[in-house]
Amino acid sequence: MAWFSKKEKFNWKEIQSLSDWKKIMEQSEECPVAVFKHSTRCSISSMAKQRIERDWDIEENKLPLYYLDLIKHRDVSNAIAQDLDVEHQSPQLIVFRNRKPVYVRSHNSINVSGVKETLDK
Repeated sequence: MAWFSKKEKFNWKEIQSLSDWKKIMEQSEECPVAVFKHSTRCSISSMAKQRIERDWDIEENKLPLYYLDLIKHRDVSNAIAQDLDVEHQSPQLIVFRNRKPVYVRSHNSINVSGVKETLDK
């Protein structure tokens, strides 16, 4: 069973500081973690966010999903790009384990089925 009901509002876990980001990096040593980097000024990013909200059915204990408003928290977005050695994109969905990215997609290539395939490997 999913960690939310499709009828309920999607329950994003927001990243609001570099301290939050450091804790999430540490969490990735225990289990895979996903971060969605969203630009609130971009229609493509809004569509990707809606697609995730519509299709996400991965249990939270299997893959915690975090949300970053990169307009408000550009410093955190930059830290993510640097710490994971990934090029900054927006929108962008990154799944990582042990502080290393295992799934990095942006724009229209973001899809939940791809995330699930990555988790099954």
